[in-house]
Amino acid sequence: MILLSVINTKLRDYYQNLDLLCEDLQISKEYLEAKLDAIDFEYDAERNQFV
Repeated sequence: MILLSVINTKLRDYYQNLDLLCEDLQISKEYLEAKLDAIDFEYDAERNQFV
Protein backbone atom coordinates (compact mmCIF):
# COMPACT_ATOMS: atom_id res chain seq x y z
CA MET A 1 0.00 0.00 0.00
CA ILE A 2 2.95 2.34 0.54
CA LEU A 3 3.98 1.87 -3.10
CA LEU A 4 0.45 2.82 -4.20
CA SER A 5 0.49 5.96 -2.08
CA VAL A 6 3.93 7.07 -3.29
CA ILE A 7 3.14 6.46 -6.96
CA ASN A 8 -0.24 8.22 -6.84
CA THR A 9 1.31 11.18 -5.03
CA LYS A 10 4.07 11.47 -7.63
CA LEU A 11 1.54 11.19 -10.46
CA ARG A 12 -0.61 13.89 -8.88
CA ASP A 13 2.19 16.31 -8.03
CA TYR A 14 4.90 15.82 -10.66
CA TYR A 15 3.88 13.79 -13.73
CA GLN A 16 1.25 14.20 -16.42
CA ASN A 17 1.04 10.45 -17.04
CA LEU A 18 2.41 7.06 -16.08
CA ASP A 19 4.81 6.91 -19.03
CA LEU A 20 6.62 10.06 -17.89
CA LEU A 21 6.89 8.81 -14.32
CA CYS A 22 8.33 5.47 -15.41
CA GLU A 23 10.77 7.10 -17.79
CA ASP A 24 12.00 9.53 -15.14
CA LEU A 25 12.29 6.85 -12.44
CA GLN A 26 13.80 4.40 -14.91
CA ILE A 27 11.40 1.60 -14.09
CA SER A 28 9.39 -0.64 -16.36
CA LYS A 29 5.78 0.44 -16.76
CA GLU A 30 4.77 -3.23 -17.05
CA TYR A 31 6.60 -4.08 -13.82
CA LEU A 32 4.92 -1.26 -11.89
CA GLU A 33 1.49 -2.11 -13.27
CA ALA A 34 1.98 -5.78 -12.36
CA LYS A 35 3.01 -4.93 -8.80
CA LEU A 36 -0.04 -2.74 -8.27
CA ASP A 37 -2.33 -5.18 -10.07
CA ALA A 38 -1.28 -7.76 -7.48
CA ILE A 39 -3.14 -5.67 -4.88
CA ASP A 40 -6.08 -5.02 -7.24
CA PHE A 41 -5.21 -1.55 -8.51
CA GLU A 42 -4.96 -0.52 -12.13
CA TYR A 43 -3.92 2.70 -13.81
CA ASP A 44 -6.71 5.05 -14.88
CA ALA A 45 -5.33 7.44 -17.49
CA GLU A 46 -8.23 9.89 -17.17
CA ARG A 47 -7.62 10.29 -13.45
CA ASN A 48 -3.84 9.83 -13.79
CA GLN A 49 -3.77 7.53 -10.79
CA PHE A 50 -4.08 3.92 -9.77
CA VAL A 51 -7.58 3.07 -8.61
